[in-house]
Amino acid sequence: MTPAQAIVAKELRSAFTSPIIYVVGAVFLVIFGVLSYIAVVNAGSQAIRLMQIQGMAAKINLNDLVFRPTFYSTAIILLLVLPVLTMRVFAEERKMKTFELLMTSPVSINHIVAGKFVAVFLIYLGMLVLTGVVPVVLAMFNSFDWAPVFTGYLGLLLMGALFLAVGVFASAVTENQIVAAFLSFGILLSVWLMGAMGAILGDTTAGNAISYFAFIEHYDRLVRGLVHTKDLVYFACGVLFMLFLTHRVVESQRWK
Repeated sequence: MTPAQAIVAKELRSAFTSPIIYVVGAVFLVIFGVLSYIAVVNAGSQAIRLMQIQGMAAKINLNDLVFRPTFYSTAIILLLVLPVLTMRVFAEERKMKTFELLMTSPVSINHIVAGKFVAVFLIYLGMLVLTGVVPVVLAMFNSFDWAPVFTGYLGLLLMGALFLAVGVFASAVTENQIVAAFLSFGILLSVWLMGAMGAILGDTTAGNAISYFAFIEHYDRLVRGLVHTKDLVYFACGVLFMLFLTHRVVESQRWK
Protein backbone atom coordinates (compact mmCIF):
# COMPACT_ATOMS: atom_id res chain seq x y z
CA MET A 1 0.00 0.00 0.00
CA THR A 2 1.40 3.38 -1.03
CA PRO A 3 1.47 6.32 1.41
CA ALA A 4 -1.34 8.04 -0.48
CA GLN A 5 -3.47 4.88 -0.32
CA ALA A 6 -2.79 4.63 3.40
CA ILE A 7 -3.97 8.23 3.87
CA VAL A 8 -7.11 7.50 1.82
CA ALA A 9 -7.88 4.40 3.90
CA LYS A 10 -7.31 6.32 7.14
CA GLU A 11 -9.56 9.18 6.04
CA LEU A 12 -12.35 6.83 4.96
CA ARG A 13 -12.23 4.95 8.26
CA SER A 14 -12.35 8.24 10.14
CA ALA A 15 -15.18 9.58 7.99
CA PHE A 16 -17.42 6.56 8.40
CA THR A 17 -17.03 6.59 12.18
CA SER A 18 -18.28 10.20 12.25
CA PRO A 19 -21.97 11.09 12.01
CA ILE A 20 -21.19 14.01 9.68
CA ILE A 21 -20.88 11.87 6.56
CA TYR A 22 -24.23 10.17 7.23
CA VAL A 23 -25.99 13.47 7.87
CA VAL A 24 -24.46 15.10 4.78
CA GLY A 25 -25.23 12.07 2.62
CA ALA A 26 -28.80 11.79 3.86
CA VAL A 27 -29.50 15.51 3.40
CA PHE A 28 -28.04 15.48 -0.11
CA LEU A 29 -29.93 12.38 -1.22
CA VAL A 30 -33.24 13.50 0.30
CA ILE A 31 -33.02 16.94 -1.31
CA PHE A 32 -32.00 15.42 -4.66
CA GLY A 33 -34.95 13.05 -4.44
CA VAL A 34 -37.37 15.87 -3.59
CA LEU A 35 -36.06 18.02 -6.45
CA SER A 36 -36.42 15.12 -8.86
CA TYR A 37 -39.95 14.38 -7.62
CA ILE A 38 -41.00 18.02 -8.04
CA ALA A 39 -39.58 18.08 -11.57
CA VAL A 40 -41.38 14.85 -12.46
CA VAL A 41 -44.69 16.16 -11.08
CA ASN A 42 -44.31 19.38 -13.08
CA ALA A 43 -43.52 17.37 -16.20
CA GLY A 44 -46.59 15.20 -15.62
CA SER A 45 -48.79 18.25 -15.17
CA GLN A 46 -47.50 19.71 -18.42
CA ALA A 47 -48.15 16.42 -20.21
CA ILE A 48 -51.75 16.40 -18.95
CA ARG A 49 -52.28 19.97 -20.16
CA LEU A 50 -50.89 19.12 -23.59
CA MET A 51 -53.08 16.02 -23.76
CA GLN A 52 -56.17 18.12 -22.98
CA ILE A 53 -55.25 20.58 -25.72
CA GLN A 54 -54.16 18.08 -28.37
CA GLY A 55 -56.62 15.35 -27.48
CA MET A 56 -53.94 12.65 -27.56
CA ALA A 57 -51.10 11.36 -25.44
CA ALA A 58 -48.40 14.01 -25.31
CA LYS A 59 -44.73 13.11 -25.52
CA ILE A 60 -42.69 15.13 -23.04
CA ASN A 61 -38.96 15.79 -23.03
CA LEU A 62 -37.62 14.53 -19.71
CA ASN A 63 -34.20 16.03 -20.40
CA ASP A 64 -35.60 19.58 -20.50
CA LEU A 65 -38.37 19.18 -17.94
CA VAL A 66 -36.78 16.89 -15.33
CA PHE A 67 -33.04 16.37 -15.55
CA ARG A 68 -31.87 19.86 -16.50
CA PRO A 69 -33.79 21.68 -13.70
CA THR A 70 -32.68 19.01 -11.22
CA PHE A 71 -29.02 19.38 -12.19
CA TYR A 72 -29.20 23.17 -11.89
CA SER A 73 -30.83 22.96 -8.46
CA THR A 74 -28.32 20.34 -7.31
CA ALA A 75 -25.49 22.79 -7.97
CA ILE A 76 -26.92 25.04 -5.25
CA ILE A 77 -27.22 22.11 -2.86
CA LEU A 78 -23.58 21.15 -3.45
CA LEU A 79 -22.57 24.72 -2.66
CA LEU A 80 -24.07 24.25 0.81
CA VAL A 81 -23.32 20.58 1.47
CA LEU A 82 -19.76 19.97 0.26
CA PRO A 83 -18.09 22.58 2.52
CA VAL A 84 -19.53 20.63 5.46
CA LEU A 85 -18.09 17.40 4.04
CA THR A 86 -14.57 18.85 3.77
CA MET A 87 -14.41 21.07 6.84
CA ARG A 88 -12.93 18.34 9.04
CA VAL A 89 -10.19 17.15 6.63
CA PHE A 90 -7.30 19.12 8.15
CA ALA A 91 -9.07 21.04 10.92
CA GLU A 92 -9.89 17.84 12.79
CA GLU A 93 -6.22 16.83 12.74
CA ARG A 94 -5.45 19.94 14.78
CA LYS A 95 -8.43 19.38 17.06
CA MET A 96 -7.30 15.81 17.80
CA LYS A 97 -3.67 16.97 18.21
CA THR A 98 -2.52 14.63 15.43
CA PHE A 99 -1.47 17.29 12.92
CA GLU A 100 2.10 17.50 14.26
CA LEU A 101 2.34 13.70 14.19
CA LEU A 102 1.15 13.69 10.58
CA MET A 103 3.66 16.38 9.61
CA THR A 104 6.58 14.49 11.18
CA SER A 105 5.61 11.14 9.64
CA PRO A 106 7.63 9.78 6.69
CA VAL A 107 4.83 10.73 4.29
CA SER A 108 5.28 13.54 1.78
CA ILE A 109 2.91 16.49 1.74
CA ASN A 110 1.93 15.52 -1.80
CA HIS A 111 0.65 12.18 -0.54
CA ILE A 112 -1.12 13.80 2.42
CA VAL A 113 -2.96 16.37 0.32
CA ALA A 114 -3.76 13.92 -2.48
CA GLY A 115 -4.91 11.24 -0.07
CA LYS A 116 -7.26 13.53 1.83
CA PHE A 117 -8.72 14.91 -1.39
CA VAL A 118 -9.23 11.48 -2.95
CA ALA A 119 -10.96 10.24 0.23
CA VAL A 120 -13.63 12.98 0.20
CA PHE A 121 -13.94 12.65 -3.57
CA LEU A 122 -14.70 8.93 -3.24
CA ILE A 123 -17.37 9.72 -0.65
CA TYR A 124 -18.92 12.29 -2.99
CA LEU A 125 -18.71 9.83 -5.89
CA GLY A 126 -20.65 7.30 -3.82
CA MET A 127 -23.34 9.91 -3.16
CA LEU A 128 -23.63 10.62 -6.90
CA VAL A 129 -23.88 6.93 -7.72
CA LEU A 130 -26.84 6.58 -5.36
CA THR A 131 -28.68 9.39 -7.18
CA GLY A 132 -28.44 7.28 -10.35
CA VAL A 133 -31.55 5.48 -9.14
CA VAL A 134 -33.64 8.42 -10.41
CA PRO A 135 -32.82 8.17 -14.15
CA VAL A 136 -32.89 4.37 -14.00
CA VAL A 137 -36.43 4.39 -12.56
CA LEU A 138 -37.64 7.06 -15.01
CA ALA A 139 -36.24 5.02 -17.92
CA MET A 140 -38.74 2.28 -17.02
CA PHE A 141 -41.69 4.59 -17.71
CA ASN A 142 -40.50 6.93 -20.45
CA SER A 143 -37.73 7.11 -23.00
CA PHE A 144 -35.23 9.95 -23.06
CA ASP A 145 -31.80 10.82 -24.41
CA TRP A 146 -29.16 9.46 -22.06
CA ALA A 147 -26.32 11.61 -23.46
CA PRO A 148 -27.33 14.86 -21.66
CA VAL A 149 -27.88 12.84 -18.48
CA PHE A 150 -24.35 11.46 -18.65
CA THR A 151 -22.84 14.88 -19.38
CA GLY A 152 -24.93 16.36 -16.57
CA TYR A 153 -23.49 13.82 -14.16
CA LEU A 154 -20.05 14.55 -15.57
CA GLY A 155 -20.68 18.21 -14.75
CA LEU A 156 -21.72 17.30 -11.20
CA LEU A 157 -18.62 15.16 -10.83
CA LEU A 158 -16.21 17.84 -12.08
CA MET A 159 -17.87 20.73 -10.26
CA GLY A 160 -18.04 18.65 -7.08
CA ALA A 161 -14.31 17.90 -7.38
CA LEU A 162 -13.62 21.63 -7.65
CA PHE A 163 -15.83 22.35 -4.62
CA LEU A 164 -14.05 19.63 -2.65
CA ALA A 165 -10.61 20.99 -3.58
CA VAL A 166 -11.67 24.44 -2.36
CA GLY A 167 -13.01 22.86 0.85
CA VAL A 168 -9.77 20.97 1.48
CA PHE A 169 -7.86 24.23 1.04
CA ALA A 170 -10.17 26.06 3.47
CA SER A 171 -9.75 23.29 6.04
CA ALA A 172 -5.96 23.59 5.76
CA VAL A 173 -6.07 27.34 6.41
CA THR A 174 -7.85 27.23 9.77
CA GLU A 175 -8.12 24.90 12.73
CA ASN A 176 -11.82 25.66 13.29
CA GLN A 177 -14.15 23.40 11.31
CA ILE A 178 -17.03 25.90 11.24
CA VAL A 179 -14.72 28.64 9.98
CA ALA A 180 -13.41 26.25 7.33
CA ALA A 181 -16.96 25.52 6.13
CA PHE A 182 -17.88 29.20 5.92
CA LEU A 183 -14.59 30.09 4.23
CA SER A 184 -15.14 27.40 1.61
CA PHE A 185 -18.72 28.56 1.06
CA GLY A 186 -17.59 32.18 0.74
CA ILE A 187 -14.94 31.36 -1.87
CA LEU A 188 -17.33 29.26 -3.93
CA LEU A 189 -20.13 31.82 -3.74
CA SER A 190 -17.75 34.58 -4.81
CA VAL A 191 -16.61 32.60 -7.84
CA TRP A 192 -20.24 31.78 -8.67
CA LEU A 193 -21.19 35.48 -8.58
CA MET A 194 -18.39 36.23 -11.03
CA GLY A 195 -20.65 34.73 -13.68
CA ALA A 196 -23.31 37.35 -12.94
CA MET A 197 -20.69 40.09 -13.06
CA GLY A 198 -19.47 38.80 -16.41
CA ALA A 199 -23.04 38.81 -17.72
CA ILE A 200 -23.43 42.45 -16.64
CA LEU A 201 -20.26 43.43 -18.52
CA GLY A 202 -21.60 41.64 -21.59
CA ASP A 203 -19.64 40.51 -24.63
CA THR A 204 -16.48 42.43 -23.78
CA THR A 205 -12.95 41.28 -23.11
CA ALA A 206 -13.36 41.84 -19.38
CA GLY A 207 -16.82 40.25 -19.37
CA ASN A 208 -15.67 37.13 -21.22
CA ALA A 209 -12.60 36.79 -18.98
CA ILE A 210 -14.61 37.08 -15.77
CA SER A 211 -17.29 34.69 -17.08
CA TYR A 212 -14.63 32.11 -17.89
CA PHE A 213 -13.45 32.05 -14.27
CA ALA A 214 -17.02 31.39 -13.05
CA PHE A 215 -17.62 27.64 -12.91
CA ILE A 216 -21.35 27.93 -13.52
CA GLU A 217 -20.87 28.75 -17.22
CA HIS A 218 -18.78 25.62 -17.76
CA TYR A 219 -21.24 23.53 -15.76
CA ASP A 220 -24.16 24.90 -17.78
CA ARG A 221 -22.71 23.62 -21.05
CA LEU A 222 -22.23 20.14 -19.63
CA VAL A 223 -25.80 20.08 -18.33
CA ARG A 224 -27.01 21.01 -21.83
CA GLY A 225 -25.11 18.03 -23.24
CA LEU A 226 -22.13 19.98 -24.63
CA VAL A 227 -18.67 18.67 -23.81
CA HIS A 228 -15.97 21.21 -24.68
CA THR A 229 -12.29 20.78 -24.01
CA LYS A 230 -12.07 24.24 -22.44
CA ASP A 231 -14.63 23.23 -19.82
CA LEU A 232 -12.76 20.06 -18.90
CA VAL A 233 -9.49 22.01 -18.77
CA TYR A 234 -11.11 24.63 -16.53
CA PHE A 235 -12.22 22.12 -13.91
CA ALA A 236 -8.96 20.14 -14.05
CA CYS A 237 -6.85 23.30 -13.66
CA GLY A 238 -9.12 24.58 -10.88
CA VAL A 239 -8.75 21.37 -8.87
CA LEU A 240 -4.97 21.24 -9.37
CA PHE A 241 -4.58 24.92 -8.47
CA MET A 242 -6.52 24.57 -5.22
CA LEU A 243 -4.59 21.43 -4.28
CA PHE A 244 -1.35 23.30 -5.03
CA LEU A 245 -2.44 26.11 -2.69
CA THR A 246 -3.30 23.51 -0.05
CA HIS A 247 0.15 21.97 -0.45
CA ARG A 248 1.77 25.37 0.06
CA VAL A 249 -0.33 26.10 3.16
CA VAL A 250 0.42 22.73 4.75
CA GLU A 251 4.11 23.01 3.88
CA SER A 252 4.31 26.46 5.47
CA GLN A 253 2.74 25.12 8.66
CA ARG A 254 5.10 22.18 8.74
CA TRP A 255 8.04 24.39 9.56
CA LYS A 256 6.33 26.54 12.20
